[in-house]
Amino acid sequence: MFDYNFHWRPVMKSLPDLIEAGFLTLQVAALAMLFGIVIGLGLALIRLHLRGPLYWFATAWVELARNTPALFQLFFFGFGLGAFGLHLMPYSIVLAGLSFNCAGYLAENFRGGFQAIPDTQIRAARSLGMSAVQAYVRIVIPQVLRVVYHPMTNQMVWAVLMSSLGMLVGFRELSGETQFFASRTFRIFEYFAVTAVIYYVIVKVILGASRLLATRLFRY
Repeated sequence: MFDYNFHWRPVMKSLPDLIEAGFLTLQVAALAMLFGIVIGLGLALIRLHLRGPLYWFATAWVELARNTPALFQLFFFGFGLGAFGLHLMPYSIVLAGLSFNCAGYLAENFRGGFQAIPDTQIRAARSLGMSAVQAYVRIVIPQVLRVVYHPMTNQMVWAVLMSSLGMLVGFRELSGETQFFASRTFRIFEYFAVTAVIYYVIVKVILGASRLLATRLFRY
């Protein structure tokens, strides 16, 4: 029978470091979401309104982001770019990989959001003297953000959880820090059990904050 004695004291001593790594996880996920929203919005608009090289570039981005493993994408930025002489730090690798992935998924969410807005709203805005850019910025995009708000929340949670792959490229986020301490003390279960709780708390905070923000943004 497998005999395992639990020892929580090393984990408790390392808890401040794990919590700090949790904040680093949240930081890189939030930055990746910010880049993903901006890039994804651009990709969606390109796929809706343009043709030619830009359209195929945007389509290739979305297809690769949505139909290849996230680990492959991370390794591309971590090791694939090295073949071209571009070597990134672990933080930059994870940020680039997460941003690439989030942009691909959010682009499709945005595209669906744009298609849900009737064209009559744009025509009405233009009849009032707005330019096409003003119509999109003031009328269309706010409605699109409302449509895709909850999928964006899910994507933020996914970014937090996917950042755990960063430990495979040497990034000392929450999972990487956990692996570091676990390998030194051989308290594998204890460290990863506490880390799972920290991830759970982070996700619950994100979901709670998103619900609170939704009540303020979408009252009407």
